[in-house]
Amino acid sequence: MPSASRDEWRSEISALLHLAIPVVLSELGWMAQGVVDTIMVGRLGPDAIGAVALGNAVFYTPSLFGIGLLLGLDTAVAQAYGRADHDDCHRWLAQGIYLALAIAPALMLLVFLASFGYARFGIAPEVAHPATAYLRVLVFSLPPLLIYAASRRYLQGVGQVKVITVTYVLANLINWAGNWLLIYGHWGFPALGVRGSALSTVIARFGMALSLMAFAWRYERRRGHPLFHHWALPQWQRIRALLRLGLPAAGQITLEVGAWNTATLAAGWVNPIALATHQIALNYASITYMVPLGISSAAAVGVGHAIGARRNFTARRTGWIALALGTAFMLLAGVVFLIVPRPLIELYTSDPRVLALGPSLLWIAAAFQVFDGIQTICTGALRGLGETRIPMYANFVGYWILGLPLGLFLCFTFHWGIHGLWTGLTLALIVISLTLLLRWSREARRLV
Repeated sequence: MPSASRDEWRSEISALLHLAIPVVLSELGWMAQGVVDTIMVGRLGPDAIGAVALGNAVFYTPSLFGIGLLLGLDTAVAQAYGRADHDDCHRWLAQGIYLALAIAPALMLLVFLASFGYARFGIAPEVAHPATAYLRVLVFSLPPLLIYAASRRYLQGVGQVKVITVTYVLANLINWAGNWLLIYGHWGFPALGVRGSALSTVIARFGMALSLMAFAWRYERRRGHPLFHHWALPQWQRIRALLRLGLPAAGQITLEVGAWNTATLAAGWVNPIALATHQIALNYASITYMVPLGISSAAAVGVGHAIGARRNFTARRTGWIALALGTAFMLLAGVVFLIVPRPLIELYTSDPRVLALGPSLLWIAAAFQVFDGIQTICTGALRGLGETRIPMYANFVGYWILGLPLGLFLCFTFHWGIHGLWTGLTLALIVISLTLLLRWSREARRLV
């Protein structure tokens, strides 16, 4: 390979890592909020762990649908930035904020109504009651979460990713302190149990939204492009464009998260121990997933920048480099799950029933790590090109036609229990990853 080509690859790897590392840390920070909640309520017992799991399962499906609607900002802002059109970046952010504020009330109502459903779905009362209380407090974190999401997509699109990491570090410190004060009633605060954990998360998310808007304002003021100087009014054509990109992305996220949350509900039908173990193993799988998810966001921005600047070869290289980095990490994560499953479970609980069941779930998680990484990064690279429909179709077929029905069948008809659910979901990830890898390969060839 000629020296110039090696330099180009090094330059692309460096640029992608510059974007990816802070975004990966930010995704881990997002995941850490749920992990902190789960760990902090752990001393209340398996029922409390299960309640937080069910509360988040119901909350995250509609909230991530809202976040998904805003993913079109990745494409719009990144491509505008690639064209050096900074005013257009501002206009896209304004439309994202309007869209976030418009959808928040409907999503809040949906979450609140869903809080009445735990007992109706056969969840044990000792888990259903605290899960309901947790969810009815957590719902108030939805508006700031959506404003944060729009601000974050904007900052990523203009290459300002370190401030997102700083925001998450501060938010997790606030959440940890709030959990410590409000769950157990330290320093004279009321002991609110799982409701205290939810209230702490609400406070942290308001802080996240304010922090990112402040960072965006400071960044644009220092560049000489005041963010609020010519703040755009609602522009329905742009909002429709965001919806055209965002609705399939939101559908893809909802299908994926909805499948895993359905598995969480099904684990609750098995027994509280299966539910608690499922949640702990899912937390670990979600932690590792955050790394390719962050690389996926960086790939969407990097590919979008290159397309906006009409550098098709760069867009192609960025996608393949992202896939290589993410796959390598997920391979390593799978090895860790295989080698030390029990010590990982012991970080959450000392309950012997959970410790007996947990390692086998982490072994199944090890089997799907690479496939999970491939499908996630391909989704981001395709989003940078403006393609958001194929990932939605792949997730629908993979999870809802194949994986989830098979998992429920193995769980309740063949009596494999929680292992049956996870086996079906593993099949789904294999199908989705191969489909999206083929699609990206086809689009990458078209670029050149």
